[in-house]
Amino acid sequence: MDKYLLYPGCSMESNAKAYYESLLAVCGPLGLNLEEIGDWNCCGATEYLGVSLTPAYALIARNLALAVNQSNGTRTVVAPCSACYLNLAKCDYYMRERPQFGDQVNEALAAGGLHYDPGTLLIRHFLDVLVNDLGLDILKSKVVRPLKGLRVAPYLGCMVPRPDYEHRWSNPEYPNELDRVLKVLGAEVIDFPLKTHCCGGHMTPIGPETAYRLLHRLVSAADQYEADVVAALGPMGQMNGDGYQGGMKRHYHSDIQMPIVFFTHLIGLAFGIEPKQLGFGREFVSTRPLLTKLGMPVPETVAAPAAKPRKKPEGLPM
Repeated sequence: MDKYLLYPGCSMESNAKAYYESLLAVCGPLGLNLEEIGDWNCCGATEYLGVSLTPAYALIARNLALAVNQSNGTRTVVAPCSACYLNLAKCDYYMRERPQFGDQVNEALAAGGLHYDPGTLLIRHFLDVLVNDLGLDILKSKVVRPLKGLRVAPYLGCMVPRPDYEHRWSNPEYPNELDRVLKVLGAEVIDFPLKTHCCGGHMTPIGPETAYRLLHRLVSAADQYEADVVAALGPMGQMNGDGYQGGMKRHYHSDIQMPIVFFTHLIGLAFGIEPKQLGFGREFVSTRPLLTKLGMPVPETVAAPAAKPRKKPEGLPM
């Protein structure tokens, strides 16, 4: 299968724009066709689920209903964002396991002329597609500029490997899929013990001290293991590690300088794609040391443009 439905999520248009750019850039050489779901809406992240369950899951399920209408032969929705992946998967699972709740969600969807039968779609992360659909041999065959000598700490975060409803990952606490991808790129992969630990999530603006403590554990561990870079799997982990690293350093009087990039960045570099095309230059912590180590050009730092509003005048049907 080379066609998948893409649920990008809000982050891909703002703080994770570099993730989106690098994702699309590597799909070309791999022959993967990601078709964006039309008129998608926010997955609700984490906050809305704590307010009211039925409207929160109706918000999520609307995306699944739209995906079914657009499917045209494919059942797979790829959600590169960890939070989006988790919410879409949870929605499908809860509607399937709790039929009465599923009926309530569909009642809300009916107000907008939509319906979703749980189990119709497969919700998957891009990493899962790379490893289990495409395969590591094909991935390795596209490598033209191996990441030789680059020490990488693989970081999945806590939302992708668990809860693993469909048993897609090798281990919920210590999965090896990201490690295996990075190894075929030619990188020296660190056996990183904090690969599925929390990055602080949304605690950064709510309780900075708690967030900084969690973030400091991750970044200092990567530094102690002499990593050149941390390869993140999703926008939240990358944003906290990169965007809030300065605040964490001031809080702990630390001089650690640890680049945090998306794993698709490293795939793109190994494929011979230029750093600027992959979105390098949008990060806060400079990636100059790792690009210089690989003998690659260092793009100028650029500010991400403001995301365009997606809200329709009439709002959502539910």
